[in-house]
Amino acid sequence: MGEMEGSYRAIQTPGTRLGAQFNAGISTLEPGQSLSDALGPVGRSPGRGLQLRVQGLDDSQEFYDLESRADGQTLLSDVFRRSNLMESDYFGLEFQNMQMSWVWLEPTKLVVKQVKRPMNTLFRLSVKFFPPDPGQLQEEYTRYLFSLQMKRDLLEGRLSCTENTASLLASHLLQSEIGDYDDMADRDFLKLNKLLPNQERIQERIMELHYRHLGQTPADSDFQVLEIARKLEMYGVRFHPAADREGTKINLAVAHIGLQVFQGNTKINTFNWSKIRKLSFKRKRFLIKLYPEVHVSTDTLEFQMVSRDQCKIFWKNCVEHHSFFRLLDQPQPKSKAILFSRGSSFRYRYLFWLVFVALSPLPGSSMDSPQLSPFNSKSSPLCLSPSFQMSTLSLPGAGQAPSPLQSPILSEVGTNRLEEEEEGRRKRYPTDKAYFIAKEILTTERTYLKDLEVITVWFRSAVIKENAMPEGLMTLLFSNIDPIYEFHRGFLKEIDQRLALWSGRSNAHVKGDYQRIGDVMLRNMCALKEFTNYLQKHDEVLTELEKATKRLKKLETVYKEFELQKVCYLPLNTFLLKPIQRLMHYKLILERLCKHYSPDHPDHNNCREALKEVAEMTNQLQSSLIRLENFQKLSELQRDLIGIENLTAPGREFIREGCLYKLTKKGLQQRMFFLFSDQLLYTSKGVTATNQFKVHGQLPLHGMIVSIKLPLICFASLCGCDCSSKVEMGKWIEDLNMAIEMTKKSQEKSDLFLDPGLWSSDEVSLDQESEDDMSSSRNSLDKQTHHRANSTMHVCWHRNTSVSMSDHSLAVENQLSGYLLRKFKNSNGWQKLWVVFTNFCLFFYKTHQDDFPLASLPLLGYTVSSPGESDSIHKEYVFKLHFKSHVYFFRAESEYTFERYSDCLIRYLTPSNNASL
Repeated sequence: MGEMEGSYRAIQTPGTRLGAQFNAGISTLEPGQSLSDALGPVGRSPGRGLQLRVQGLDDSQEFYDLESRADGQTLLSDVFRRSNLMESDYFGLEFQNMQMSWVWLEPTKLVVKQVKRPMNTLFRLSVKFFPPDPGQLQEEYTRYLFSLQMKRDLLEGRLSCTENTASLLASHLLQSEIGDYDDMADRDFLKLNKLLPNQERIQERIMELHYRHLGQTPADSDFQVLEIARKLEMYGVRFHPAADREGTKINLAVAHIGLQVFQGNTKINTFNWSKIRKLSFKRKRFLIKLYPEVHVSTDTLEFQMVSRDQCKIFWKNCVEHHSFFRLLDQPQPKSKAILFSRGSSFRYRYLFWLVFVALSPLPGSSMDSPQLSPFNSKSSPLCLSPSFQMSTLSLPGAGQAPSPLQSPILSEVGTNRLEEEEEGRRKRYPTDKAYFIAKEILTTERTYLKDLEVITVWFRSAVIKENAMPEGLMTLLFSNIDPIYEFHRGFLKEIDQRLALWSGRSNAHVKGDYQRIGDVMLRNMCALKEFTNYLQKHDEVLTELEKATKRLKKLETVYKEFELQKVCYLPLNTFLLKPIQRLMHYKLILERLCKHYSPDHPDHNNCREALKEVAEMTNQLQSSLIRLENFQKLSELQRDLIGIENLTAPGREFIREGCLYKLTKKGLQQRMFFLFSDQLLYTSKGVTATNQFKVHGQLPLHGMIVSIKLPLICFASLCGCDCSSKVEMGKWIEDLNMAIEMTKKSQEKSDLFLDPGLWSSDEVSLDQESEDDMSSSRNSLDKQTHHRANSTMHVCWHRNTSVSMSDHSLAVENQLSGYLLRKFKNSNGWQKLWVVFTNFCLFFYKTHQDDFPLASLPLLGYTVSSPGESDSIHKEYVFKLHFKSHVYFFRAESEYTFERYSDCLIRYLTPSNNASL
């Protein structure tokens, strides 16, 4: 190498003093550049512009070239654009000022006015606003960045927690970084990377916890990090040192709920936004004025902060947090607006913006104008402009971007900007209907895999723990379903990767057209044919399990106790039918995909071939599925009814169940009726310890005559019943006549007739029935704890309706899963939930990773319609569910998802109760 002209020495540059990485022996001066030029007010001559260094949350650094008079918003926009970050409103750029305090870059001010030496300053991308629930984050990439922020806070000591919690967080971060547990890989990674300040001391504990996360995807790990972190008091907290009036050292922090006061790392008080009347500061004093109803010694709280600048920084932080979460539909009292004020030296344009935000009505309130509301666009409510983070309503001539709070109608510039953002969203997010059809495959596959885990993981664990199942039955059951479970685990990962590439959630740069799904479906449907033999054994598995349950008391006890666990949200034997029913789902989804594609579409042939493969399998298994669904229903009723044996007799078919009012000596009494192919049962529900129904009569269909004597239906002049509506009466009469005709053709009489006294219309009183029920419960072999309350039997009883076997078969063909936004009738905000629609019921989960539902909503009897004007719902893709005084609103993410839920709900709920959408 030749000699380098000039001599250079290592100096402490402004960048290193402000926290930038320092490379020993390398000066920041360019050849020919003097130190005085480098330390100038801008860092470069005005004509050369700025080259700014930004560190991402993954610690990578990039340089951005800007004009010398660029404002903070220009740099923010460039960072968000290059990072492909859509939910950018949660993020900001921070840097260290001359006092070594981290401050946020203000979008509306020039960079050179905020940073003394921008060329040598390190800007860090950081999370600025922490939502109360990570489920509010729409994108997987955003959750990944939030997990990196938790990783940074954990390492820097801002996320204070116990050693056990820190180990758990580190184990999830480890799973996200390197995948499943490997002893050597874990030790090498922890040796080279520091996740915790005291990592060496608890390394073995981290690895032990990491071993438990086998099979967890990086996205799952990121979400677990956020779920754990949000429960900590230090979640999203940035301390601002202060002192109270007595001189006690404290720390102030601001969060989505309001202002928080810490003593050390312990939170000692929280002042909710709704309780605060005014926030102000003057010199070093920060004042909080509360509403009189707050029971404190004084209505004004005063805190002494380190400096005037720190006081101003904290005040601005309060303003931004209050405005941000107010705009995101956080419920706030409509009559109480916080007044932000300070000394006269502050710019009036900033105060004007504060007053505008404080006095503006809340989104969704009656004062909202549909034309002016920023939430009436088709975009997600979280997709606000990044420029709102600081003051954007400036005085005329300031040259700033217009406020996102302004109506596009009032600003031509704003209109253009919103159109550009909407165009960017269209390029970023798939709008093709095929994408949402493919996404339905993904979301329902996630639920299907969780359903298989009820058998392969949870039930297996229960029977092994109690040693309750014979070895032969164990082998038959789990050797049959385990290979199917493993296959679908791989299928789920493959389709998730494809959808991630299609939607842009993945940063992988892979060649090829990934905006199609047919090749994945074709490959996996062909592979699934190898499991046809396993699926054909499900008949034997279900039969043998039922026989063993009747024969072995220990297995029967474990079976019934397991059905009462939250994870078993449906009857246990229902989960054994899921693999065959899943084939029906594939067939229907592929039919919609083929119908959507034109014949010349590149994905059409693969989808058509995949449909052909799955149709061949469903044709082979169709008769078996009908028989299994009937056997499953009879087995379920056998456990739920008291007073009948051998309900699963060969040849018997279930037809309809529902609530009717039977005419007795006491008048019309509510009864639950069950119609089979050979007989009609009627039962009553008493005050029993088991919440079961007791059989009071069995009416053979052979020779039965059905007549109508309004408003009653009479069966062979022995039993008169009143229906809740003409529609219900028509259904019962149609099914009864069909069953009677089937009995005549078969010319087989039922062998299960009981005493004729049970057929008569002379019934005992309800009080006597209750005593009989309790006695039967004490003496019956079917003792169990409280029964599941959302079964169709109980729902029909309480909703006074009925369901047929054909309704059950039709309902299982179209099961839905996915995230929906839910809103109650009188609530202000929307809650994001993972919703599973199956078995005439909506099951609500916080996320798709949850093992059991938080709640359920049986839908039989509900009305489904579009929101009316009186509902004040100004959102797209919203449907309304209504039953008496219960009203729910659900918002879908796309037109396709909205149409799918609308179609399923209208088709599977009582038609007479539904209005058109």
